[in-house]
Amino acid sequence: MNTHERSTQLFAIRLSLAVGAIMLAGKWYAYLITDSAAILSDAAESVVHIIAVAFAAFSMWFSFQPADKSHPYGHDKISYFSAGSEGFLIVLAAAFIIYEAVRKLLGEITLENLDTGTSIVFAASVVNLALGAYLVWQGRRGKSLILIANGKHVLTDSWTSFGVVVGLLLTLWTGWLPFDPLIAIAVAINILWSGGKLIRQSVGGLMDESNPQLERSIRTVLDAETTRRKLEYHELRYREAGNTVWVEYHLLFPAETTLESAHRCATEIEAALTSSLPGGAHVTSHLEPVHQHDEVHTEGLKH
Repeated sequence: MNTHERSTQLFAIRLSLAVGAIMLAGKWYAYLITDSAAILSDAAESVVHIIAVAFAAFSMWFSFQPADKSHPYGHDKISYFSAGSEGFLIVLAAAFIIYEAVRKLLGEITLENLDTGTSIVFAASVVNLALGAYLVWQGRRGKSLILIANGKHVLTDSWTSFGVVVGLLLTLWTGWLPFDPLIAIAVAINILWSGGKLIRQSVGGLMDESNPQLERSIRTVLDAETTRRKLEYHELRYREAGNTVWVEYHLLFPAETTLESAHRCATEIEAALTSSLPGGAHVTSHLEPVHQHDEVHTEGLKH
């Protein structure tokens, strides 16, 4: 990733943090003047969002640090911790929202200034919709799991706000106050699903789960390059680490191939594969003879 792409991603995450702080202030003000459980649920989700974005900003900065002696493969995998932490915080927020909504349902429901509070939440939802779409776009463009996770969280916040607006409007139109906590519970269930998906994605990344789409892309290039050179390959393995993809495989050469020629072909194939993959890619090929391939490996194991 070049300097411009890194600067763009850092700007995006800082923008998310700044806008999130403004949205949080607006939502808490709306809650204080309305005492609405639905607005409280939206504000609580925004608190989680601020904490998560702060951690995401640190994670992004840390992931850009170069490889060193203690982390020879770099620091990109912190993005999975960031996504997982954000998902966990979303789940906690959902639990808090459900608790508060049930408490409201079982007690006395009092609401004030709903028209003003609804207007504030609607404005926040529109802003977050635009911001979330921008963050996801930048994340996919730069293959940043941190930005994508943050963007999806912002979009969740936006849909949460839209749901709250619907609940508040129903309350205003019908005068039936239980609409407010019931909408809060519905919102909590929705963000529980979103948080669970982020946690699942984080675990998959940390466990080096396979990516069929990425594997197809790698094999398409390898098949074309090796067929053109009348070579074979096997033992393909790959792993994703945030913005970076690590690929390794064995290239099989005819017995009469010189080391110089084999190395040149391997380098050309590695370059073709690297240029075809988005983001950063590290490709390693292991050179082997086709002739008596199994026998060579068996002999090597004996020693």
